[in-house]
Amino acid sequence: MSVHDELTSVQRCLDDLLRSMGRLEQQIGGGLDMRRVRADADHLRESVALLRESAPGLTKPRRPDLVSIPDTPYDSSLWTDSDDEGLGARDRHAP
Repeated sequence: MSVHDELTSVQRCLDDLLRSMGRLEQQIGGGLDMRRVRADADHLRESVALLRESAPGLTKPRRPDLVSIPDTPYDSSLWTDSDDEGLGARDRHAP
């Protein structure tokens, strides 16, 4: 698995853990021990987010620079030796 896949898997596991903790907290209440466990899980989530930001190869792809295309017509001399797609050269007949 790639680093990205592994981090995504860890993130899913943490999400499952937090959901399970929420259900458990409803059943046993939110005492001091439960608050500690929730704080530890939140720290894990923050650590994984920091790891995702600093992991090699996970930088966001850079958008290519935009190239402006002018609205003025192209110089017709650019097309003197070109073939029309599917029709062949201008001085010959199509099959």
